[in-house]
Amino acid sequence: MPTQINGLPAHALLVHAVVVLLPVASLLVIFAAWWPAARRRLGLATPVLALVSLALVPVTTHAGQWLLDKLPKTALNQRHADLGRGLLIWAIGLGVFGVVVYALGFVSDRQAAQVGSAQRVSVGAGAAAETQPAPAAPARSPMLAITLVVAVLATVVSVGTIVQVVRIGDSGAKAVWSGVK
Repeated sequence: MPTQINGLPAHALLVHAVVVLLPVASLLVIFAAWWPAARRRLGLATPVLALVSLALVPVTTHAGQWLLDKLPKTALNQRHADLGRGLLIWAIGLGVFGVVVYALGFVSDRQAAQVGSAQRVSVGAGAAAETQPAPAAPARSPMLAITLVVAVLATVVSVGTIVQVVRIGDSGAKAVWSGVK
């Protein structure tokens, strides 16, 4: 894993990607979980961005550990490193829910399309037959309940991820800029 990029500590460069991509992926997961039209429009962007963000976390953490070993041992540096190590579990959760929300929406959309086509019946005979909607199908309560539970959990993980990124960023800024006037 890279520890330097063009002579600069890789952590200082990679962290910017993590700070941007994880919150954006978190927001996309929330939108996709609660808003089916947004999920359809976003398509694979949500799970792909969540997984790319997840992949960047250990790379950035590794580069951060390398940098920490080169810096003075201070409480602020150590706090930032400790918080940074805790981000991986949130990123894993976000990656999982990014994929689950997409897959659940895909299955739900396919089921809705199948129910919609099955509800159309022909009335009349021959070429003059008319298509009329059939009586409404029973509610898909198990799928609705699963979707709701996944949406709530995805929201909790997404918000937790954003909060953790902010906490880590704040501690990193304090570690870098404390004592600078």
